[in-house]
Amino acid sequence: MNTPHVKTPHVALTVAVIGAGPVGLALALEASARLPAARITVFDALPADRDVSTDPRALALSLGSVQILERLGVWSAVREVAAPIRRVHVSQQQPGLSLLGLGGDAGLWINAREEGVAQLGAVAHYGAIVAPMRAAWLALCADQPQRHSARWGTKVRALKALPNQPAEIEDEQGVVETFDLAVVAEGGVFADQARRAIQRDYHQTAWVGTVTLEGGDAGTAFERFTPQGPLALLPLPSPAGDKTRRASLVWCVAEDGDDIASLSEAQRLTVLRYLLPPEVGRLVALSPLKSFALGLNAERQLVQGRSVRIGNAAQTMHPVAGQGLNLGLRDARSLMDALRAKAPTSAGVDAALRQMARERAPDRWLLMGTTDFLARSFTWHVPGLTTVRSLALAGLQHLPLFKSGLARQMMFGRR
Repeated sequence: MNTPHVKTPHVALTVAVIGAGPVGLALALEASARLPAARITVFDALPADRDVSTDPRALALSLGSVQILERLGVWSAVREVAAPIRRVHVSQQQPGLSLLGLGGDAGLWINAREEGVAQLGAVAHYGAIVAPMRAAWLALCADQPQRHSARWGTKVRALKALPNQPAEIEDEQGVVETFDLAVVAEGGVFADQARRAIQRDYHQTAWVGTVTLEGGDAGTAFERFTPQGPLALLPLPSPAGDKTRRASLVWCVAEDGDDIASLSEAQRLTVLRYLLPPEVGRLVALSPLKSFALGLNAERQLVQGRSVRIGNAAQTMHPVAGQGLNLGLRDARSLMDALRAKAPTSAGVDAALRQMARERAPDRWLLMGTTDFLARSFTWHVPGLTTVRSLALAGLQHLPLFKSGLARQMMFGRR
C-alpha cells in the first residue's frame, strides 16, 4: 500500500514548526513577520479546543525574553498577569563562612536599578504566555490562510531530513508532506523524553507548587543553595488588595532520602522556613506539590539535514538557573536571524542552519555546562565545598564588574 503524499505548493520558503509551545509559536510568529513570502505550518498534538490558558506552570522570563515577546506583540497581554523581577538574591544555607568567624549567610544581590533597567525579567504562568501567542497565530491563519496554517490535534509520527533535500513529515494517518525546513520545538519533561546524545540522570526530584508569604519584597526572586539541592522562589502576581503575596516554589532534593511526599503541609512549611533565608518573609501557606524527575537530555548537534531542534527539543536542563525557556527563545531568535540573512528562498536553508548552529554553540554549551556542574555539585561530599560556594557569592557581591556581567548573562545570555 502506497503512503499518501501531499506535495507542498512551491513558495519562496516552506517551514514546518513541530510543537506549539512558547518556543515553537515564537518561531512561527517571527517567521511570519520577517519572512513575508514564506509559508509556515504549525503542528501540535493538542486538539484545537484544548484550553491552554489554565496551565499553572510558572516560567521565568529574562529581560531578553520579555523584549522578544514585545516584538511579537504579545507582551501587553502577558504583562497584565505577570510579576516583575526587580531583584535576585542568591544565597547558601549553612555557609562555611561561619567556620571562618564571619557568621551569617553569604548572599549575592542583583538589582535591576544597578543595571539601569526597570526589571531583570518577569514570571508568568505557562498558560498566560502560550494563550496570547496561540491567539495571535490563529489570527494570522484566519487573515492569511495561504501562508499560515495550524494543524492542531496532529501528532508527527516521523521526520526524515537529509542535507540539500526537503524535509519529510509524516503524521499519524500516514500522510507525508515536504518542507524546505522542519523546526522541532516539542518540549516535554525529562522523564518522558526519548534519550538523546547527551544524557544524565541527576537522581534528583523537583517539587513544585505555590507558597503564600507575609512581608518580604514582592519583586525579589530567591535562589537558595542547600545541602540537599537548590531551592527557588519566584514572585507571582497577587490579587489586588491582598496583604499576602504568592511565589512559585521549586524545591530540588536527592531521590535518596526524599521524604517530602510523606510530610504534611505544616511539616513542609516548617522545613522550608528552616531552609530559606529571612529575607523571603514569613511562609504562611503551601499548595499541594507536584514532583518531576530531573536530568540533562541534550543533542550534540542542533541540525540534521533540513531540520533543526530548538528549546527543550534541543536541550532539557536542570532548573537550577531557571533559564530553559529563555535559552529556547534565543534559539528561535538566532534561527530567524540566520534565515533572514541566508534563506529568503529555499536555496539558502543549509547555509542558514550552519550559521545558526555555529552562533548558538557558545550560549547553549555555557548554560548547559553551568547547570550540569551546579546540579552535580550537590551530590559531592567534599569537605569545604559549601565554604567555596559561600566565598564565591560573597566575592561576587563585592566585585561590581563581575556581578554586572553575571546579570547581563542572566538577562540576555552569552552574546
